[in-house]
Amino acid sequence: MTEHLDLDGGTLAYDVTGTGPLVVLAHGMGDSRAAYRFVVPRLVAAGYRVANVDLRGCGESSTGWPSYTRTDVAGDLIALVRHLGGPAVLVGHSFAGGAVTIAAADAPDLVEGIVELGPFTRKQSVRLGDLRVARFRSGMTRLAMTGLLGSVPWWLRYLEVAYPGDRPADWSAQVERIRTSLADPGRMAALRRMGRSAPTDAGAALAHVRCPALVVQGSLDPDWADPRAEGEAIVAALPDGLGELAMVVGSGHYPHTQHPEATVALLLPFLAAHARA
Repeated sequence: MTEHLDLDGGTLAYDVTGTGPLVVLAHGMGDSRAAYRFVVPRLVAAGYRVANVDLRGCGESSTGWPSYTRTDVAGDLIALVRHLGGPAVLVGHSFAGGAVTIAAADAPDLVEGIVELGPFTRKQSVRLGDLRVARFRSGMTRLAMTGLLGSVPWWLRYLEVAYPGDRPADWSAQVERIRTSLADPGRMAALRRMGRSAPTDAGAALAHVRCPALVVQGSLDPDWADPRAEGEAIVAALPDGLGELAMVVGSGHYPHTQHPEATVALLLPFLAAHARA
């Protein structure tokens, strides 16, 4: 059942399932909480209370927010955890990977641990050699065209390279759901503004995180020429001993949707160690 949390600037939509320690799931830009549809039942079965939220401007949350930075989304997540009586472990994908990093730094009393899935948590730079990697070159071109034109077809073309190999059994329904959502000008505007928001705020927060962090990268993620190197750089920027990196072999930018069993197999030991009732 969809619930709503009213905040300054808009309303967040979310749902809560299960009982036990609280885990909050935050999706990436251009998506909705449906991205975690295969993860939620597995976490609930393992004994967790799972809050799955639509980011501002996405899914069933309202549009027209004054800004769409990672810092803004971090504030939304902190408000949701406080509303639900946290603390919680936060799981953030892509754009939201940076947001959960900021939330952990800003509200250490409410955040027990963070999981970053294919995260944009550092300032990005492209080297000449990166452009020799075909999947990276293709992914960046399609993302750039999406942002430049506000084009739903270009975003769907990006998703084609972001899901290499195996795709969910309900792929056609997923694509149609995203197509319909982004046809709303307010939701496409949110995607474009998130895409223009540099992750420098998240990068600055990495050194101030005080809770354990798990970084999960798909080995074929087109958003980086070398996904492992990006994950290693994030772990290195965290305080010593807090971060660990795990790879999902064969996954692109959406390991939680493309290979949920492998992703949950990484999540459960982390949650068992760090989530508390």
